[in-house]
Amino acid sequence: MKPKTIQNRLKVYSYIVIALLAILCIRLAVVQFFHQQVYQTQAKENRIRLVAVKAPRGEIYDRNGEKLANNELVYTLSLSYLGLKGQDNVVDHLTKLLQSYYPEIDKDYIEEKISLQKYRLFEPLVIVRDIPWDLVVEIEENRRTLPGVTITVEPLRAYPEGGLAGHVLGYIHSINAEELANNEESKYSINSLIGKSGIEKQYEKELRGKDGARRVEVDANGRPVRELVTLEPLPGNNLYLTLDMELQKVLEKSMDEVLQQLQKQHPKAKVGSAIVINVKTGEILAMCSRPALNPDDWKGKLSNEKASYYYPPGKYNPMNPGAETNRAIQDSYPPGSTFKPITGMAALDKSSLDPSSLVNCGGAYWIKPNIKCTGVHGNVNYYSGMAKSCNTYFQEIGRRTGKDNIIHVAREFGLGSKTGIDLPDESQGLLPTPQWKKEINEILLNNRYAATLKRLDEKYTTLEQAARGNQEELEKLKRQKQQEKIQIDAEHDIRYRFDTNWQDYDTFNMSIGQGYNDYTVIQIANYIAAIANGGYLMRPHVMKSVVSNEGKVLKTAKPEVINEVDISPEAIAMTRRAMLAVTQPGGTAHFLFAHFPPDILIATKTGTVETGRQGDNQKKEFHGVFVAFAPFDDPEIAFASVIEYGYHGSTSAGYVARDVFEHYYGIKDHLADEKAQVEEEEDGTTNQSTENQATETDPRLRPR
Repeated sequence: MKPKTIQNRLKVYSYIVIALLAILCIRLAVVQFFHQQVYQTQAKENRIRLVAVKAPRGEIYDRNGEKLANNELVYTLSLSYLGLKGQDNVVDHLTKLLQSYYPEIDKDYIEEKISLQKYRLFEPLVIVRDIPWDLVVEIEENRRTLPGVTITVEPLRAYPEGGLAGHVLGYIHSINAEELANNEESKYSINSLIGKSGIEKQYEKELRGKDGARRVEVDANGRPVRELVTLEPLPGNNLYLTLDMELQKVLEKSMDEVLQQLQKQHPKAKVGSAIVINVKTGEILAMCSRPALNPDDWKGKLSNEKASYYYPPGKYNPMNPGAETNRAIQDSYPPGSTFKPITGMAALDKSSLDPSSLVNCGGAYWIKPNIKCTGVHGNVNYYSGMAKSCNTYFQEIGRRTGKDNIIHVAREFGLGSKTGIDLPDESQGLLPTPQWKKEINEILLNNRYAATLKRLDEKYTTLEQAARGNQEELEKLKRQKQQEKIQIDAEHDIRYRFDTNWQDYDTFNMSIGQGYNDYTVIQIANYIAAIANGGYLMRPHVMKSVVSNEGKVLKTAKPEVINEVDISPEAIAMTRRAMLAVTQPGGTAHFLFAHFPPDILIATKTGTVETGRQGDNQKKEFHGVFVAFAPFDDPEIAFASVIEYGYHGSTSAGYVARDVFEHYYGIKDHLADEKAQVEEEEDGTTNQSTENQATETDPRLRPR
């Protein structure tokens, strides 16, 4: 190539380079002078991370200051979607690391969580909380292959006593989309934990705190370099409950032991609930439900084993509706003979009964349907009839008193109505009335009638199609259909008049706590407490006080009278005396409390209840119901319990009541072995050298 040609080309290249440099300089000048602030801000945002600082929930204590729920620092594994590079590879790698620790967490689970958060991808996505230290180390060792994976230290709910009072405390779990959408105050994020049941749900506003934030400088790999500014979180308020931890332990221990013993003879006896209540204030001193709930189980995703425990499969299962249900307030049962004090007070209040007048019991009531008695008791009065739980006696005084008076007294004592206890999802139960029976049976009968007519139409439509073209046969089928409809209508009318009207046997069944009667254990406990305190139906409550993190009392629960019952004090006093006779010689609960000192007299009522459930043997399978209050002269506490398939109340729930009263009044320490073990462990801890203690450092508290 000629030198002149080369020289010309070099000039062209030089001009191109100069032009490009000029453009670059101009662009740099524009950036420097016109977009400086924008790019400085972007660079700063890439360098600075705003990290949420979770506020600890308020702690929960029993009435004596014993801790029931607190917080502990844990490692939380999250994904920062905006920091992910190669999402599939990161998720695959992370899943492999997690599988050996959390088999239930697979790739589909993580991708589903990402999908659920697709409209809030600016927020870190929590995968699992409270991961072990070994997993933290593995993730840090694989940091280069896990961009967008972060580990933070945050407070998480802990329950020092494990499952103690689990149904009362409730549990916290991840907020769902519906709860987030309904949160008008916008104080939650998609990763928030929120109270789902029990106290945790009822007092969510009081317990939750206000999250803080940290501004952290990071390097190019996203590792923290230094902390710039921290807005400290505000902890939630603390709750003091009315529960007595010792009494709660005794109640649960006794319930577990009784259920275990009962299952040897009654395999279905796996479910029970009980309540101890202060009769003067309405304070709940102890409440338990079995099968048990452990709040710690709900911190993360439920394993298949735990899911089967809390939500048993199968249509018919004595454990249904599951262990998550607080059966003390959410399930209802026929009260059986524990309803007899209501019938007695209704008779006494209207002066239709002299408590000393006699009724002869020959083993069954003499009016149809001749409901059987618990025995052949001969001549009994109010006190001996209550002591022996005589069905014949209470059916007769129920007949004399009438349904309206019985319903009135039951309503006065709160049966069939929510008590208003400060726990969520309380059931209403059912106090049957003639109006209720008419309404419910009208619906059932009309639905049955419509279904019968539909089957009739379908039957003759098929027959008419087969006889098409045969006019004589069609006319015959038309007459047959008309005759069958007349018969169906007649049967419906007869059934309607009978089933929608209150019958005598409805009164007899109601008088002894069977039939349609259906009440929650909390309603039964509260009604017994009202008998004990002379007729004041109190509002039961679990919260005693709300205290700020600085120790300032913000709220205190005061005793609240729901209703001062419209029943004569004499009727209530005579009924208390009749319930005392149940624990006297000849009474159905005498054997339980015969060893109690004479200054601590227990008034009770036992119950053996037909389950009313399909598939049960109504002659062999019964629920055990037991109520009590003490001491008789100046009542302090009342007790109510139902053990499903426990058969007799005295030989099932009665043993639980005995243990509770023994411990409460110092007759027997049912926690002696546990206390001895704790003292032994404390002695062993005291003997450890301070040098050994100093070396035990929780890695999550180390500077990072």
